[in-house]
Amino acid sequence: MYLIVGSTGMLGGEICRLLAAKGCPVKGLVRTTSDQAKVAALKELGIQVVEGDLRDRASLEVACQGVTAVISTVSSMPFSYKPGENDIHTVDTEGAIKLIEAAKSAGVKHFIYTSFSGNLDLDFPLRNAKRFVEKNLKDSGLTYTILRPSCFTEVWLSPAVGFDAANAKATIYGSGTTPISWISFLDVAKFAVESLTNPAAVNATLELGGPEPLSPLQVVQIFEKVIGKTFEVQHVPEAALEAQQKAATDGMQQSFTALMRCYAQGDPIDMQETLKVFPVQLTSVREYAQQVMTAV
Repeated sequence: MYLIVGSTGMLGGEICRLLAAKGCPVKGLVRTTSDQAKVAALKELGIQVVEGDLRDRASLEVACQGVTAVISTVSSMPFSYKPGENDIHTVDTEGAIKLIEAAKSAGVKHFIYTSFSGNLDLDFPLRNAKRFVEKNLKDSGLTYTILRPSCFTEVWLSPAVGFDAANAKATIYGSGTTPISWISFLDVAKFAVESLTNPAAVNATLELGGPEPLSPLQVVQIFEKVIGKTFEVQHVPEAALEAQQKAATDGMQQSFTALMRCYAQGDPIDMQETLKVFPVQLTSVREYAQQVMTAV
C-alpha cells in the first residue's frame, strides 16, 4: 500500500493516476477543505481517500497504517498558503517532519520526498524548508529517495508567471541567456513511481531535468516556430528581483521572488547517467509547445 501526500495537487494527482493504472493499492491523503471535485476524481481512480493534515500528527499516524511507502509532493505554496496558519513553517517544515516521524512510527519502509533542484540554492524560506526536511529524512533511518526537479515546464512556461504563449508574450527573468533543464511534472511523476521499485532510488538524491538545457530566450524561439508568431519579450532585471525579495515581508512572496532569481541564474542538469538506470522518456520543450498550441 502506497500513501500519496499531496494527492489533490498537480504532481500528486498524476502519481495517483499512474499507480492506479498499474493496479497498485493507493491511499490519497486529503484535507477536509480539499477540492471535492478532485477528491471525487481520486475515488473514481480507485484511490482510498483518507482525511488528514500535516499539522495534525495523530491524523498522519492513522494514514500511515499499513503503508509500505510514502510519496510526499505537498506544499503550502501557492494555493493553500495562509500566513501563520497554513504556511512554509507549519506545513513545508514542521508538517513534513511530522509526516516523516509518523511514517517511521508506523513502520513505513520507504519515503519519497519531492524537493527542488540543488542548483536553486539561494537563501529563502521555501528553499530552507526543503533542505531542512531533506536532512531530517536522511537522518531518520528510513529508506529515502529525494527528488530534486528543475523548473516545471507547465508552471514556468505558463501565463501564471508571465509566459503567455497564446498571446505571444513572455516575461523573462534576468538576461534570458542562462540554460535551464525544464522538466514536465508528468515526467517527475514517472520518476516518483519508478523510485518505488528501482534499486537505484534507494537512499538516493536524484537531480531531475528535461532532455536538454535551454535558455529562456531559446524557449521563446521554439514557441515562435511552433506558433508562427514573434513574441513580445519583457525582461525583469536580476537587481530588481533582488530588491523585491529584500522588500518582501511574507515567506511566500520572498520565496516566489527568489525562485525567479534562481531561474535567472540558470539550472542545467545532465540527465545522461540518471536515464541509464531510470527508463523515463523525457518530454521536450518543443513537444510541450506543440501540446499547448493544440489546446489553445
